[in-house]
Amino acid sequence: MAAARSISCVKHLAESPNLSSIPSNYIYHTDPAQTELQASIPVIDFSLLTSHNPHHKAKAIHDLDQACQDWGFFILVNHGMPEELRQGVLEAAAEFFNLSEAEKPEFEPENVLSPIRYGTSFNAATDVVFCWRDFLKVFVHPHFVSPHKPQSLRQLLPEYCERSRDVVATLSKAISQSLGLEETEMEKELELRSSLQIFVANYYPRCPNPEAAMGILPHSDHGLFTLLIQNDVGGLQIQHHQRWFNVNPPPNSILVNTGDHLEIFSNGKYKSVLHRAVVNDKTARISIATANGPCLDAEVAPARRLVEGRGGMVAAYAAMKYKDYLLEQQSGQLDGKTMLKRVRIQN
Repeated sequence: MAAARSISCVKHLAESPNLSSIPSNYIYHTDPAQTELQASIPVIDFSLLTSHNPHHKAKAIHDLDQACQDWGFFILVNHGMPEELRQGVLEAAAEFFNLSEAEKPEFEPENVLSPIRYGTSFNAATDVVFCWRDFLKVFVHPHFVSPHKPQSLRQLLPEYCERSRDVVATLSKAISQSLGLEETEMEKELELRSSLQIFVANYYPRCPNPEAAMGILPHSDHGLFTLLIQNDVGGLQIQHHQRWFNVNPPPNSILVNTGDHLEIFSNGKYKSVLHRAVVNDKTARISIATANGPCLDAEVAPARRLVEGRGGMVAAYAAMKYKDYLLEQQSGQLDGKTMLKRVRIQN
């Protein structure tokens, strides 16, 4: 599906002189009963997942298993990502969004699988309620591309994305072990050496009516793991037991949420987490999400050893090529876990 052309970005709207209220197509009605709460979100010490001490490593894998089962979300510490690299990427993303409106149209996509996509909301061609958000999405693996400006972003992207893939590779090995599989089974079945990685920069401007708008509507991510960093402005919320919780990460941490294809591969043991972004009336929030999924051509189903042979579980999800899943999910409206429900088998 072709994207809408000549995108009118929300940053430009938010900076309009004397803007006192948002247009009606941005108004989103939330359930007031769903209280935003604080929570003790699981913290995973990444360094222990690679520890040579078997007891420390086993404990870390157990903690990861519990976090993915109970929350579908965790805070990663001691991950080895240099703080100056993380801050540099956030600053470079800000430079991109601060480009003049005349410079941005060249990054508008032809379709949802274009390797570089600049846009607003989620899918401006189909959205009924618009999100208070502009974005830049770049396919950075298995074939690396980058916007040619700003230069700072082009220079930092390769290292940042490679280090993010290294983190995901360690997580995938630990998850394979927690499922009772060989360490490399997820990598082999999902062809992770050719995994799709998408770099997503999000810009949520100051909003005059934050209680009436939403930065991004409730949804789950399509891949395996999404790694997220942000500037010093909060806004991420995750759903847990039907209630929304604010996420306030400690300094120099990485937020990680599980995606639809981890739910599928684990045959439902791990659930992809619903999350959303709220906005504020004081300052802009910038976040960087790196979405890490299977190979685009991989046909994804529950892990073979979980559902095959005597004593195996009944497959709860139908097999589907990752590229087809991604294309269908990204071409429609953002609506919770609607796409995942389409591949779930009703037993």
